[in-house]
Amino acid sequence: MKRAIGWLFFKIMGWKFDFSAPLKDIPKCVLVAAPHTANSDFYYAIFAFWYLKIPIRFFIKDSYTKPWYGFIFRGLGAIGVDRTQRRNLVDYAAGLLRERDHLYLLNTPEGTRARVEKWKNGFYYIAEKADVPIVLGYCDYSKKMAGIGHVVQQKGRTKGEVLTEIQDFYKDIKGKFPENYNPKIF
Repeated sequence: MKRAIGWLFFKIMGWKFDFSAPLKDIPKCVLVAAPHTANSDFYYAIFAFWYLKIPIRFFIKDSYTKPWYGFIFRGLGAIGVDRTQRRNLVDYAAGLLRERDHLYLLNTPEGTRARVEKWKNGFYYIAEKADVPIVLGYCDYSKKMAGIGHVVQQKGRTKGEVLTEIQDFYKDIKGKFPENYNPKIF
């Protein structure tokens, strides 16, 4: 049912899907979604992942998952996090990835829809600790295309090499509000 909803949403909006990354060979990963310049990115991402049959999970403030309507967010894949507590989210996320056979953990490393000087690096450290690849998802509003475009392996590489590869992938992808995206991520 979710796949049909995702297909219908993209058909109505006139968007296309990108299937270039070999997802069938990747049972778990840190899934980066960028550029993140508008609230609508969330809907495009959710519907694209439904269509592509990608079982995503993502962290969100627990104030969205605890009230009576929290079942909606949990049903979409949300994992509530109490941001008032000092916890090591990197270790927690890496543990989730290590203990499960199949998990795509979605991350928006910009941390906001506004322009930032550089990305937060938690996604990199989660992938490193869990020993999983980083998979690059995107919504390109200029081409009306969304999908998974690239897989980044970390083994035997420096952080700078990995982040440069990611930065190069996203440099020509346009968010809904391109002025809110800094193509220099580190």
